[in-house]
Amino acid sequence: MSKAKKQNAAVGGSADDIEASFYEALQAGDIEKLMACWADEDEVVCVHPGGPRLVGLGAIRSAFDAIFSHGSLRVQPQAVRKIESLASVVHNLRECIEVLSEDGPVQAFVIATNVYHRTAQGWRMVAHHASAGSPQEAQDGVEASPVFH
Repeated sequence: MSKAKKQNAAVGGSADDIEASFYEALQAGDIEKLMACWADEDEVVCVHPGGPRLVGLGAIRSAFDAIFSHGSLRVQPQAVRKIESLASVVHNLRECIEVLSEDGPVQAFVIATNVYHRTAQGWRMVAHHASAGSPQEAQDGVEASPVFH
């Protein structure tokens, strides 16, 4: 994809908007829309569940092309936790993924971290890291608030 086309694909908005576009692209199996979410940086990184670290847009695109060759993904982002600053945003979330098994569709759950930077083209993803999947929905381990007497 040319830089001009990529820049026009998802300019502006917020990190939330880019994340919504990313998950819409996954559901649609739309590689162009998905790649438009990524920053045009050499060191962008993606880790799929159980997979190697993919560095650079070419490696990331190849991996998603391979995934989309089997069809789109039914992925629903849930329980998003956000850490925001002026130039970067980190989202940690649970992905509910519908997987087709021999017995029909089943749900699997993955914990994912998406990192966004504010670039000259607007907010863009610079990292997506997903844990190994689980058939059970993982509960958050949350530190208990201290009790003051």
